[in-house]
Amino acid sequence: MGCVVVRDGALLMVRRGKEPAKGLWSLPGGRLEHGESLAEAAAREVLEETGLKVKVSDLLGVYEVLGDTHYVVLDYIGEAVGGAAGPTAGEDAAVARWVPLEEVSTLDCTPRLSETLRAWKVLTE
Repeated sequence: MGCVVVRDGALLMVRRGKEPAKGLWSLPGGRLEHGESLAEAAAREVLEETGLKVKVSDLLGVYEVLGDTHYVVLDYIGEAVGGAAGPTAGEDAAVARWVPLEEVSTLDCTPRLSETLRAWKVLTE
């Protein structure tokens, strides 16, 4: 699962530091741990990968990535509410930063991310 956090016209993104998809840009996110809700997992993953605390609200959408492994990705809407002064890469992320929305489609992103963000109206181009 992941978390879509937009602030001042920029999307919180990470460049993955580990497989799967090492080196590609993505939303902060990861796997569910035993005993936590989906929203709790999304907030934990953002904190681990960026140092930012987020308030997670609604489920934005779900999409599948088919390949060697079948992933079902659930992305939530989040609002940055504290933590580090700015995104700082940690855990699985090599880089964490705010990316202006108009630049997201120019990055080498994980499969289906850009098209999914356009379908969900997070990106307009």
